Amino acid sequence: MSEKGFRSKVQRFGSYLSGMIMPNIGAFIAWGLITALFIEDGYIPNEGLAELVGPMINYLLPLLIGFTGGRMVHGFRGGVVGATATMGMIVGADIPMFLGAMIMGPLGGYLIKKIDELFLDKIRSGFEMLYNNFSAGILGAILAGIAVKLVGPIVQTASNALANGVEAIINAGLLPLTSLIIEPAKILFLNNAINHGILGPIGVDQAASAGKSILFLLEANPGPGLGILLAFMVFGKGMSRSSAPGAAIIHFLGGIHEIYFPYVLMKPTLLLAVIGGGASGVLTLSLFDAGLVAAASPGSIIAVLAMSPAGSHLGVIVGVIVATIVSFIIAAPILKADKSEEDIQAATEKMETMKGKKSSVSNVISNETEQTTNEAVHTKEGLPEQVNKIIFACDAGMGSSAMGASLLKNKFKKEEIDIFVKNSAINEIPADADIVITHKDLTGRAKEKIPTAYHISVENFLNSPKYDELIEQLKK
Repeated sequence: MSEKGFRSKVQRFGSYLSGMIMPNIGAFIAWGLITALFIEDGYIPNEGLAELVGPMINYLLPLLIGFTGGRMVHGFRGGVVGATATMGMIVGADIPMFLGAMIMGPLGGYLIKKIDELFLDKIRSGFEMLYNNFSAGILGAILAGIAVKLVGPIVQTASNALANGVEAIINAGLLPLTSLIIEPAKILFLNNAINHGILGPIGVDQAASAGKSILFLLEANPGPGLGILLAFMVFGKGMSRSSAPGAAIIHFLGGIHEIYFPYVLMKPTLLLAVIGGGASGVLTLSLFDAGLVAAASPGSIIAVLAMSPAGSHLGVIVGVIVATIVSFIIAAPILKADKSEEDIQAATEKMETMKGKKSSVSNVISNETEQTTNEAVHTKEGLPEQVNKIIFACDAGMGSSAMGASLLKNKFKKEEIDIFVKNSAINEIPADADIVITHKDLTGRAKEKIPTAYHISVENFLNSPKYDELIEQLKK
C-alpha cells in the first residue's frame, strides 16, 4: 500500500472515531459543568442536582455515541439499532461504556444496513412498516443480548487493562513522553482522533471516579502552539511574522489549534519545540495534580478554564504558561539560526494536503484569491432545473463546512436568493441534496455517497470564486 493510501485509511479511521464523539461534545460539556458545579467537592454543591452525574455518564453519553456511530453507517435506522445494542453494553458492564458504544454503535448500523440490502427490495407493498420496525427491533434485541453476556464483559476487561496501563504510565512519571507521539501526530492529521477518539473516552472514565483527568489536557493544552507563534512574532520574517499575531489570537482564544500547524511544517525542526513544550506542560500539570472534568472543545484557554474543577485552576494555568515558555525558548534559536526563506503559504498547502481538507488557516495567512484553475467542478452537465437544497460537507460537518455554509448564506441573502443551505458530515449528506460543495480532496467520497447530486469542488471554503459563479448561474 502506498504512503498516500495508508495515510488516507488512517485518516478515515481517525475521522470516524472523532465523528462519533464530536457531534455530542455539547452533552459531554453539560455533564462536565454539572459535575464541576454540583458534586460534593464542586463550586456550589447540591445533592439533588448532583444526581444527574451518574445517569448522564452511564446512560446518556454512551447511548448518544452508540446512536451517532450507527447513524453514520446507516442513517436513523442504524442509529436506533446502534443505541439499542449499546444499551446491552451498559447493562453488561459496571463502568461507563464509551469504548463499547464506539464498537456496538457502528456494528449495529452495519448489520441493519446489510439486512436491508438483502431483504428490503423483496418486501411486498404494504408490509414495509412491518419489516422496518421488526427487523430493527429483532436485530437490536439480539445485539443487546450478545452485548450483555459476551461483548460487555470483554470490553470492560480491555477498558480496565487500558486504564491500568495509563495509570501505570502516570505513576511511573512517564506521561510527559506521550508528547513524542501526540504533538507530531496532531500537526499532521490526527488531532481530533487522538483527543476525542482515544484520550477522551479514557479521560471520562477517570473523571467519573476521580473528579478530573489530566488526559483531557494532553492534546488540548494551547501552550505549545502559542509558544511557536510568539517566537514567530519576535524572530520570524515576512508574512509568517506579520500573520503570527492574528494566528495567536485565533489559536489561544478561539481554540483552533490547526492555525499554527503550517508554521511548524514550514520549519520541521520546530517539532522539537512543540514536543518540548507539550512534555513540560504535562509534567507541570502532573506535579500540580491538575486536570479537567470533561473535554475542552475547542482547545481555547476559555474552554480549558471552564472545564477546570475547583482547585485545579492554578495548576492548569501554570501548565499552559510553562508549555508556552518552553516552546518559545526552544523555537527562538531555531528561527534565529535558520536563514532559509519562509514560505508560509506553501506550508499551509502541505498541511492541508496531509489533513485531506482545507481549513481556515489560508484565509488568515493570506487574503489572496485562489485561482480558478486550481479548482474543478465534478458534476453532471449543468445545474439541476430546480435547486432546493445546497449542502457543504466535510469530515465532521462542524468546522470548515459550517464556515463555508455561513458564507454562502450571507451571499445568498445579499442577492435575495432563497435556497436552503446547510453543513453536514460527509457520511451524512442528505439524499435530497441538489448541490454538494466539498473540498476537492473529499469530492470523490461525496460522489460515492450521493452520485445524483451536482458536485462542486473548492480549494478553500472561505475564499472561493466558485460561490460567485454559482450565484450567477442560479440567477440565470
